[in-house]
Amino acid sequence: MLRGELAKRAGCNIETVRYYEKIGLLPTPPRTAGGYRDYARAHQQRLRFVLRARDLGFGIEEIRSLLKLVDRQAYTCAEVRGMTLAHLDAVRLKIADLKQLERTLAKTVAACNGRTVPDCPVIDALASD
Repeated sequence: MLRGELAKRAGCNIETVRYYEKIGLLPTPPRTAGGYRDYARAHQQRLRFVLRARDLGFGIEEIRSLLKLVDRQAYTCAEVRGMTLAHLDAVRLKIADLKQLERTLAKTVAACNGRTVPDCPVIDALASD
């Protein structure tokens, strides 16, 4: 299949396919006699794997590590679980940071009465040391 068809079947755009190919997450396919890239079903499966991993917040290097395990076919569930638990810990830290950010923003906005005067607690909070 051509790149456009691969992108359509995987639910992404052509630039995404190019990018993952460029950084090595998606192997370069063979070319047809006419010089077009000829993607196989294995490319589609791998691309979907990468896209799902990205949807779950895995970073490029984390995905690269997972794919190395898959490519070697020498992984254990324990290895994958360990990587996933580390990622889950990072997600939980981000959530905690976002909750703190939400509280800070809510407090700052609550201090603003919205009047049409130049004195603004939001600007004061942003400008403070």
